[in-house]
Amino acid sequence: MILFENARVFDGVNADCAEGMSLLIENDVIREVSDRPIKADNAQRIDLAGKTLMPGLIDLHIHAYFSDLNAKLVDSRDAPYRTAHAVRKLGHALDCGFTSVRDIGGGDYPLAAAIHDKLIRAPRFFYAGKVLSMTGGHVDYRLPGERHHTQGYCSCGSMNWGGVVVDGVDECIKAAREELRRGAHCIKIVASGGVMSPSDPMWMNQFREDETRAIVNECVERRTYVSAHCHPVSAIRRSVDFGVRCIEHATLIDAETAQFVAERGVYVVPTMSVIFVTMDVGAALGMTPDSMGKLKIAADSALEGLQHMRDAGVKMGYGTDLLGPTYDQQCREFEFRRDIFTPLELLRQATSIGAEILMQEDKLGCIKPGAFADLIVVDGDPLRDIGLLAANGEKLDLIMRAGEIVKDRLS
Repeated sequence: MILFENARVFDGVNADCAEGMSLLIENDVIREVSDRPIKADNAQRIDLAGKTLMPGLIDLHIHAYFSDLNAKLVDSRDAPYRTAHAVRKLGHALDCGFTSVRDIGGGDYPLAAAIHDKLIRAPRFFYAGKVLSMTGGHVDYRLPGERHHTQGYCSCGSMNWGGVVVDGVDECIKAAREELRRGAHCIKIVASGGVMSPSDPMWMNQFREDETRAIVNECVERRTYVSAHCHPVSAIRRSVDFGVRCIEHATLIDAETAQFVAERGVYVVPTMSVIFVTMDVGAALGMTPDSMGKLKIAADSALEGLQHMRDAGVKMGYGTDLLGPTYDQQCREFEFRRDIFTPLELLRQATSIGAEILMQEDKLGCIKPGAFADLIVVDGDPLRDIGLLAANGEKLDLIMRAGEIVKDRLS
């Protein structure tokens, strides 16, 4: 058992932090929270000296295996290289205070099992499996001159590391069922064009209504949800109409569509980091002029879209989507959003709202008895200075993941 004493507690929701709190951790859960001393004779005692104790951070949009900005190169380097990158990336995330991540394309059961068995240091790991894409969609990585793809489930071919190409209701159903069988937390579809794909413009809507609804239905039957990659308003509106629960990016959203999303209770995970970090380094890292041009379109609208969603009351989670060597900029999402949101809003996005999106309310993103003991101790007040969480873990005196202390400058 571990007993935290004299803590200032941010619970993931409330601006008023309770002072002088005690928390008892037993195994991997919070057993007791009290404003009085807790009697626990055999516990390891840690005096927080009034520092802020809060839920661990949640990044809802990562790709652990995405080891290069060029998705085809990621494929050609094969699993050992991708896994080595994932180990480095996930360890860095944990050291920055991210105790949970959602891999929203490419993550798989073997990586999740390695994390569960403590073969690697990593946050709690939720994964969507392979992204579902239509032919010519955002995760069909073939160049226009290539004729055949090998992104299906046939074991005799080289499978696209991040996605599977499916067309028609039957193929969509089979792919969704296969990824759920493999332990996927949710299913991700690409509902519009994207920046990195070679043959689809960003404005292009993807998947028919019957295909999307078929995938949504499979997830509903599994008591989970569909998340959709969307840039333009047309794709966002279609996805919401067809039953999608969470929108990724929403880069080109306008005020009217933001209100539409909010009224229907759909979540959004914006990703500012991948836009602005890649704008700075993308050309040097080999991004094509076409992709850089599409990235510029996203950058010109991204912050305005955040403002539209804030004004409408859209519930937003924290996501980064950083690719290749840019993984170490994960904490900068706080910086990119800080001109739009208050520190309290940002803290909620990275904790309690993230837990809602993961369908892990009362377990993650909160501090209460019965919740998982995923906690960080901040040297300072993040409700006043959100930059404390943007310092790559340097301002974190303690990090606990599933009741295990993985960083400790206090004992």
